[in-house]
Amino acid sequence: MRELTGSVVAGLRAAFGAAGYTVEGVARRLGERANSALGRNETAPAVRRTSSGDALDTMIRLFLLQRAVPENVVCKAFPGVDLVALGIVTASADDVRAVVDIRPYAEDEREWWVVADLTPGLDGRREVMRADYVLGIAPASLSLVQLTVPVKVERALDIGTGCGIQSLHLAGRANQVTATDVNPRALQLARWTAALNGVELDFRDGSLYEPVRGERFDLIVSNPPYVISPPGGDLTYRETEFTGDGVVEQLVRQAPAHLTDGGWCQLLANWTCVRGQDWQERIAGWTADRSAWAVQREQLDTTEYVELWLRDAGLHGTSQYTSRYDKWMRYLDDHDVEAIGMGWITLHNVEGTLDAEAWPYEIERPIGPHVLHRFERKEGLPTDLTALHLRVAEDVIQETTGQPGAEDPATIVLRRQRGMRRAEQVDTVLAGFVGACDDDLSTGRILAALADLMDRPVVDVLSEYLPQIRNLVVEGFLDY
Repeated sequence: MRELTGSVVAGLRAAFGAAGYTVEGVARRLGERANSALGRNETAPAVRRTSSGDALDTMIRLFLLQRAVPENVVCKAFPGVDLVALGIVTASADDVRAVVDIRPYAEDEREWWVVADLTPGLDGRREVMRADYVLGIAPASLSLVQLTVPVKVERALDIGTGCGIQSLHLAGRANQVTATDVNPRALQLARWTAALNGVELDFRDGSLYEPVRGERFDLIVSNPPYVISPPGGDLTYRETEFTGDGVVEQLVRQAPAHLTDGGWCQLLANWTCVRGQDWQERIAGWTADRSAWAVQREQLDTTEYVELWLRDAGLHGTSQYTSRYDKWMRYLDDHDVEAIGMGWITLHNVEGTLDAEAWPYEIERPIGPHVLHRFERKEGLPTDLTALHLRVAEDVIQETTGQPGAEDPATIVLRRQRGMRRAEQVDTVLAGFVGACDDDLSTGRILAALADLMDRPVVDVLSEYLPQIRNLVVEGFLDY
């Protein structure tokens, strides 16, 4: 595979632009049903919609549908660009087929093209991926994009860059972006992605923090090879030689040494739920005295986990499936793993503690702004809340349930419509407190008034409700 020179990049960009090979252009050409089917890896409806032979249909068939296309038609779509010589396509007789996937990608009114390996398993084909396979735009990578806190920084680091999608986004908020990977093929395709989009990145080869030893960054992101599997895994993009969740542990433990004061590290992660251990306590050992938040979005039984990743590797239904399944289960059993947690970890390089929770419910996307605001609220709250003047967040609604005609509701729930979309059950006293939060009276005065109404000592009311109020502020129900 050759490097993309300036003239080649200009030729490719001109061809894509002239054809309308954009997210919107492809969506219009395919229509809703064919687009939806392609999202399920079914290409037949899209083939029917792309028979004109024009440049856009040619690009869709070549890259997205992985169909053979007449070489003269491809040459017409890419005038002056030799795709065969570049290693983008391979020729056979009078047809060519794509070697890599180049697809449009859009986010926040920006249009890009991302280079990766071809999507496996189209139309139900069984395909075992090459060991150095480079994953393209996937739900996990988009989750990390949406998780990243919206801060402007001087230096950012993308560990395990893959096709380079995280670095594209980082380039819009950092003056310098360093992208690393242990897979030479990933670095090559990420260079192509960067070149096609006119983005300057500092690419380095190596594992974890080795390529940036002694350097510090304001923002570190990573979608690492977090799959917990026996040593000797076949796929570089998802598996390592680390034992268990060791790759995630090292990324977290070593992050403070590579962050500026107040810097951020955010990564997607899988972690082991070990028999007899609390997973929250395990992660707290990684984050030590740093302010951090770990969210478990899903927890899978070990059998579910193994089946998920064997299917992902294209091994379901092959002769290797049963033996690989058994080997993987024995490995997890040997390490007392009873389940696998899947989620994210954010570390802010300031003194603090870890919050770790399971939250499998629907959240707002992008969630990054709300992650940032939660850290700001938690770290900015004074020890004494009584002088604060609080107000109810605009997205909070109150839900009550109970018997018809009853004087008091059986339950009162405060629910946020944004961010994590949390719901908190409260009693009538706390509901009354929240209802009185209009930025006028201080927290202490409102609680004193409620204590007087209930004929209870103020000190008892403060002791009972201030911790609950602190939680409501941290989780964004109340602003100050």
